[in-house]
Amino acid sequence: MRSNAFYTQNASGDDSQTGGRRLTGVRPRPTIFPMPANLTPQYLEAEERFKQARTSEEKVAALEQMLSTLPKHKGTEKMQADIRRRLAKLRGEKQKKGGPKHAAPVHLVEREGAGQVALVGPPNAGKSALVARLTHATPLVADYPFTTRVPQPGMMPFENIQIQLVDLPPLHPDFPEAWLPQTIRNADAMALVVNLGDAGVLDQLTETLALLEQGKLRVGEITGELPRGFFRKPALLIGNQCDRPGAQENFAVLEELSGERFPRRIAVSAATGENLEALRRALFDLLGVVRVYTKQPGKKADLTAPYVLPRGATVRDVAARVHKDIAAHLKFARLWGGTRFDGQRVEREHVLDDQDVIELHA
Repeated sequence: MRSNAFYTQNASGDDSQTGGRRLTGVRPRPTIFPMPANLTPQYLEAEERFKQARTSEEKVAALEQMLSTLPKHKGTEKMQADIRRRLAKLRGEKQKKGGPKHAAPVHLVEREGAGQVALVGPPNAGKSALVARLTHATPLVADYPFTTRVPQPGMMPFENIQIQLVDLPPLHPDFPEAWLPQTIRNADAMALVVNLGDAGVLDQLTETLALLEQGKLRVGEITGELPRGFFRKPALLIGNQCDRPGAQENFAVLEELSGERFPRRIAVSAATGENLEALRRALFDLLGVVRVYTKQPGKKADLTAPYVLPRGATVRDVAARVHKDIAAHLKFARLWGGTRFDGQRVEREHVLDDQDVIELHA
């Protein structure tokens, strides 16, 4: 997400600034491509998979994830082109070797907005109806199962930002989609949707978790080391159709038996709109990000276009989004927001809260 950012400078500093959508808040590691900006944890994870890949299929999947998770701006255009060239070369080699001409597709949705949340669940859970109510997207909504066959993205407004929701085909053992686990891994977080109007809602959840496990995905609050090749995703458990008879009792059963694994949970109704505003907030909290604004000395901050950073980001991290030279020469910042008094001086490693306003001094 872009922002009009301002800063003060010393007499020898250059006056320049840029913006970007995502920030990792972590120190970048050596990469296989030259990168002029900070890398996201998702990109670094995909790059590590590329380095460890042994087959063309594994390399192609990793490169596609790298391309999907790479921030899109002018500074990364050369890097995007390099990744696309490698993909074209690998796909060409695969065809020459007589690889399968009708291989399972890989559906990757490029991120937009403050973060991407994949909606996952069994048939008739109401994922498409939720996306239709929360975004301006128009997925096909019907009373029969397997209406959704490919990813359907939509942008959900939340206060002054947009969050990308991706409606995915249902998980079912009789109709597996080979590309689904990779698409879920590419997302920043996952919303697991179940139908509270179904008396077998607990079975829905159990079967969905088993299918995710087959795709080497573990969701919810699970401790311990992951098996090799597995991924862990933050997840929100959404009980949809809470307006149906028996729905509240079914949700109480879910809370009792799955509450420890899914402390983030909410009952909603796409049909009536019940709790949908609370769901917007829950999805924002799930992403684990904060909104930060910058201002010019003596002027008000533009509160309509924040920088969106991972929770735990520092003043230095925001400066890096403005320009790498500002981060390198940053002396201090002044902060408005939180428990601090207005304009209090903070150091470069000060951790920022949601909706803090800072004034950078280099």
